[in-house]
Amino acid sequence: MTLKTKSIVYNFLGFAVLFTIIRFAVLPEFTNLTGILLPLTAFVVATLLAPKFQAIQTNEGEKLFMKWLFIKGVKQIK
Repeated sequence: MTLKTKSIVYNFLGFAVLFTIIRFAVLPEFTNLTGILLPLTAFVVATLLAPKFQAIQTNEGEKLFMKWLFIKGVKQIK
């Protein structure tokens, strides 16, 4: 599996986990959100909070980098 494919999979997994947690944590009893607003709210929050992965071609070869709201700067993964 190439690093570009891994970055896509990591981006999807990070988003999917956060979306699922937020979707079921935002209960209508506490927030008064109903219908399409529940998954839409989970989508927006998960998009903002999920880590972003990107494969970049450098002089040393292809490398995988991650940027996240809770980590300062960009971190090299591979």
